[in-house]
Amino acid sequence: MILSLAFSLWAQGQTENSGTFSYVGMKLDELIGRFGAPEAVYAARGIEQWQDDVVFRYSEGDFYIFGDRVWQVKLPSVYGISTGDPKAAVSLVLGNQAEDNGDHMLLPLRDQSWPLMMRINFNNAFVVNAIYIYRPDF
Repeated sequence: MILSLAFSLWAQGQTENSGTFSYVGMKLDELIGRFGAPEAVYAARGIEQWQDDVVFRYSEGDFYIFGDRVWQVKLPSVYGISTGDPKAAVSLVLGNQAEDNGDHMLLPLRDQSWPLMMRINFNNAFVVNAIYIYRPDF
């Protein structure tokens, strides 16, 4: 039963997320044209100065901008996985396609215009606390 639930969530997520993946690579004018003015804007500091980003926050997620394009999106939910879900459920949904690195899981997203990666971060209680879709080549 758990496996059938995980598969149905994953299949549902496949359809719902096709548009979500197109967020990465959007030009700034396309982002604002689609979602309007952001609810908030903040800076995300990287380890190196060149890694600093401007982030536009919308109800759909946080959009990380480099130059004039979105290179990463932080989402509350994708593939039927949501912030607050236990790691065991995420493992069932993603199966052996995902790379388990303890405090996070990585899943290459195939069949896209450019390389995309999904990263799911876990807190100390092994509960999802962040979900990112990003270009690993950026």
